[in-house]
Amino acid sequence: MQKRVGVIGGVRIPFCRNNTAYAEVGNFGMSVKVLGALVERFGLHGQELGEVAMGAVLKHASDWNIAREAVLSSGLAPTTPGITTARACGTSLDNAILIGNKIAAGQIEAGIAGGSDTTSDVPVALNDRLRKRLLRINRAKTPMDKVKAAFRGFSFGEFKPSFPGVAEPRTGKSMGDHCELMAREWNISREDQDKLALQSHHKLAAAYEAGFFDDLLVPFRGLKRDGFLRPDSTLEKLATLKPAFDRNSGHGTLTAGNSTGLSDGAAAVLLASDEWATAHGHKVQAYMTHARVAAVDFVHGEGLLMAPTIAVPRMLAEAGLTLQDFDFYEIHEAFAAQVLCTLRAWESESYCRDRLGLDQPLGSIDPAKLNVHGSSLAVGHPFAATGARIVATLAKLLEQKGSGRGLISICTAGGMGVTAILERP
Repeated sequence: MQKRVGVIGGVRIPFCRNNTAYAEVGNFGMSVKVLGALVERFGLHGQELGEVAMGAVLKHASDWNIAREAVLSSGLAPTTPGITTARACGTSLDNAILIGNKIAAGQIEAGIAGGSDTTSDVPVALNDRLRKRLLRINRAKTPMDKVKAAFRGFSFGEFKPSFPGVAEPRTGKSMGDHCELMAREWNISREDQDKLALQSHHKLAAAYEAGFFDDLLVPFRGLKRDGFLRPDSTLEKLATLKPAFDRNSGHGTLTAGNSTGLSDGAAAVLLASDEWATAHGHKVQAYMTHARVAAVDFVHGEGLLMAPTIAVPRMLAEAGLTLQDFDFYEIHEAFAAQVLCTLRAWESESYCRDRLGLDQPLGSIDPAKLNVHGSSLAVGHPFAATGARIVATLAKLLEQKGSGRGLISICTAGGMGVTAILERP
């Protein structure tokens, strides 16, 4: 018999723009901070948990196992295992699913899921030619052979470093380039994108004023709020921004205002069985009941960020639910256009019939239930931290409501989507 997977609660540090407050911290420092804060909040000092799954998308080769190393500095018992994962923007939601599956199967009773990402302390690698030259020098047997290996065919261009790629290896296009193609395919206007972005900022500002984040947010490095929040933004200001990706055609609609910025941050959430929660004096905010991952063939024409449109209906069918059976929808705002393309696809009779194999469209959702406290456009998007942020936010929303159901949808690089359902009976 499967055990129920309870979300006990989560924490995060404020998300900030790259090369600002956390520029010198890195993934390890941010992971230690959120794990330590979770330990403090739930009194986990010295306790052994079944697993800690943390993730990071941009990490150094020397970052052997960030999760395990962070556990050893967190206050948890050093006998707590840790695993480091990566599935781009879906990483920490995937980690929540991983921990949840182990709890459901009875392998563990409690665990932590989370992630961190830095676009400040990025892994800058040696030029490939220089790297191979150094390896040849290392393999050479005699001093003379090493000298020959060092200088034969040498050019100063080998000192040019290699930075992390921002383009999909299969297409050479960035995520923003791909999303521009999606916006064009689905006729998503610049004005609609700007409106969604503005709503995200206003919702997040209102949530701060209402004190919603008081127990979710841990001040760090002088920050008490997210560095991307612009409550005084207006449609007029957003309209002045130039296209960020398609700059030359005259048809570009994605800008710095309706796209997520390069971010640093971390988040984590505690999950457990009912038995463990009761034994340790914790209340369950909500239960993770279903999850699904899907992928699309973006190399041959599908929209790179459309995989959630595939994962969600498969998950709904498994759960016996419709798209309208939710009180909250947490759709990750990688780009405003991505959210709008997703919603439009679910309303499309032809897409739902031809791509999803459905007899009728999934239909529309109540916009008042979408990202009710803002999302990534206003909060920021450290890739591996976003999923845990959303799980913690949604679980608290359901706890405050007293009952209900929430849908999580996250698109990722590589043409994948990670989705889940949280419920509070």
